[in-house]
Amino acid sequence: MAFRSRNYPPEHGILIPLAHQRRVIRDLLGSTAMRASDADYLADRLVTNDGRCLYSHGSRQLPHYLENLNGGNVNPDPDVQVVSSFGATARVDGDGGLGYMACRVGMEKVLELTEKFGTGSCTTGNHFHVGSVGTWTRMAVEKGYIGMAMSAHRNRLDPNQMITRLPNASPLSFGFPAGDQPPLILDMGSNILPDDEDLMEKMPHGYFKAIGLSASVQAISGILAGIYREELTPPKGKWTANQGAFLCAWDVRAFMDIDEYTEEMDRFTAGARKMQPLPYLSRAELPGGMEWQWEQDNRERGIPLGDEHREQLENLAAEVGVDCGYDQFEETRF
Repeated sequence: MAFRSRNYPPEHGILIPLAHQRRVIRDLLGSTAMRASDADYLADRLVTNDGRCLYSHGSRQLPHYLENLNGGNVNPDPDVQVVSSFGATARVDGDGGLGYMACRVGMEKVLELTEKFGTGSCTTGNHFHVGSVGTWTRMAVEKGYIGMAMSAHRNRLDPNQMITRLPNASPLSFGFPAGDQPPLILDMGSNILPDDEDLMEKMPHGYFKAIGLSASVQAISGILAGIYREELTPPKGKWTANQGAFLCAWDVRAFMDIDEYTEEMDRFTAGARKMQPLPYLSRAELPGGMEWQWEQDNRERGIPLGDEHREQLENLAAEVGVDCGYDQFEETRF
């Protein structure tokens, strides 16, 4: 059973080697005015997510990005700056570019601060979409740190709508390193309940919690990041810089011995994976476990590319004069 809100491998399609899919993505980004180094970095991030079957934040984002980069809404050549730093905190300005560039600089600064102080945090603002927030917690996990990342977009509240319609798609992620077991990577949107009045009557406490979660993410990664600053909002803002982020990391060694920690994380994760799965699922996994397995599998066999996803990329490529070259992989059809 594939839940509607989850990323899953397609039932039918072809298998694309990661290197080939990376070239397709890079060629598509090359049709924009992005500087080469940024296009290289973004291509790496998107193909990595495709490899984890996180298609929604992999190459499926390309039509959205190309439209805004070529349409003059997003700065293709941003001058990202750490504009202030105080103690173990910092603030990053994305200069109207894609949020990937700002969050890369921001998380690198956070990791530098964490190495020095045991913890570090920063806000990023004045930028567009940040992609999968799990991208940024994984940077911390790769260093053996615990990571946290949240993002919010500018959205004026409508007094005619129910309070459940807060900016409730804002994503958040926590990342925890492990030893031999998969790292625990929570990467989710905060829109956890539907607008269903019957369900609200049955479990009002769930909606109170959902409102609180959504509001908290908006406050720390939106308001604190300055996304409502007057100079960034239309008509004064030059770019569609409508997003912000909050990034944080902690060094496990500041709290306990790292070997003891990884041993306990492995014990906890292994125990959870031996539990009974949810109905209709074949296995029990903690957040990030399936993506970890898919990444291992797809590195060897190739990325499963569904027919509808393939058509989307081929249509986009035709618009900008890029050849996807997917026909050569028809023999891998499943």
